[in-house]
Amino acid sequence: MHPVRPRPSSSLRLAALAPALLLGACMATAPTVGGGSKGAVTGSAGGATTANANSQLERCDQALGTLSVVEDQNAPWYQSLRSYQLGSTVPVLRMMVQQSNCFVVVERGAAMNNMNTERALQQSGEMRAGSNFGKGQMVAADYTMSPSIQFAQRTGGVGGGLAGFSKGLGVLGTIAGGMKQNEASTTLLLVDNRSGVQLAAAEGSASNMDFNLLGGAFGSRLGGTAGGYGSTPEGKIIVAAFADSYNQLVQSVRNYRAQNVKGGLGTGGALGVQGGPPPKR
Repeated sequence: MHPVRPRPSSSLRLAALAPALLLGACMATAPTVGGGSKGAVTGSAGGATTANANSQLERCDQALGTLSVVEDQNAPWYQSLRSYQLGSTVPVLRMMVQQSNCFVVVERGAAMNNMNTERALQQSGEMRAGSNFGKGQMVAADYTMSPSIQFAQRTGGVGGGLAGFSKGLGVLGTIAGGMKQNEASTTLLLVDNRSGVQLAAAEGSASNMDFNLLGGAFGSRLGGTAGGYGSTPEGKIIVAAFADSYNQLVQSVRNYRAQNVKGGLGTGGALGVQGGPPPKR
């Protein structure tokens, strides 16, 4: 007969689990794009070639035109990104667009200053012969895509209480469990640069579950100062929501049909006002 061994107490079992809880304290599930199981924008793009791109990202067999990405840095949503140690959304959006092969991305951001510097050096005569920085080589941006974030926060929550079981367990006594849902909602607008007409708009969303067993000891921003959109829960959720927005925008423009206004765009419209010209009928 084997001796019957007493089962370890709840306190002892929790003590044995303490190292695992500490290691997995700030783990979170992968962001989902529109309810899918994978949401991060990853990999790289070079021309029409991509590597390690998210398979959920929409792709086009042929580019629809050139596109610049411009965000409103004076908007409240942009200012609030600082509280999450996040910067401009443009770099990740531009990679997303290039990976999709639906548009050719052109530079209209800060790097334009460097481009203008090279042209100024050419005009000053300081560049070597054959540098080929003459006029007429810039590519026009057919369209502008503008991002915005309507909603990004933590919702719900299931608070755990390990402290009640942790008397005499040292560091485990400071651990408080929690599980919260991260959510974000984003919008992308596509505008024709020649006419100023909005061609398409798409809203996307993403969510995940954040298991935060250390509570306030480290919080959801662990590594946030060094990470950004690839290393913080808030950043990953925002990128996943933008991926969902972009997928829906691409689905819309694939079957694009121009809106028609009787009499032509911008010639008065069908809604008249008192004292104005008669409406188009």
